[in-house]
Amino acid sequence: MPSLTAWHCPPCHKTYQFHVAGEGADARLNCLLYQRSCDVALGLPFNLWSAALLTRMIAQQVGMEAGELVWMGGDVHLYLNHAQLIEEQLVRQPQGHPRLEIVRQPETIFDYRIEDFVVHDYAPLPPISAPVAV
Repeated sequence: MPSLTAWHCPPCHKTYQFHVAGEGADARLNCLLYQRSCDVALGLPFNLWSAALLTRMIAQQVGMEAGELVWMGGDVHLYLNHAQLIEEQLVRQPQGHPRLEIVRQPETIFDYRIEDFVVHDYAPLPPISAPVAV
């Protein structure tokens, strides 16, 4: 039997399910993301951000507003060498009131460009470095 290697596994953020809630002008596109494996310190923030962005993009393409993002995790883990990173992150106070604007609606979901996204009032805090846990 061949060994299981990384390229035989599905991606960690593997299942997206979209649902329309409401009707007409009040309709919202909700997204449920199931993530089969999740590194809380390094992967989860980016996975949540990218799922929210994807939901906004698809909602724009179908003429709706984005609704809720629901996240479910399977093998959710926090490595011991990341504990201090998480503790530092939890005491930080967010700065600004960031808001994403998608300034152009391309013909298809595949035609977005980086210039189509503008973030207003974002005041990032300094990065917190963390080793990749293997």
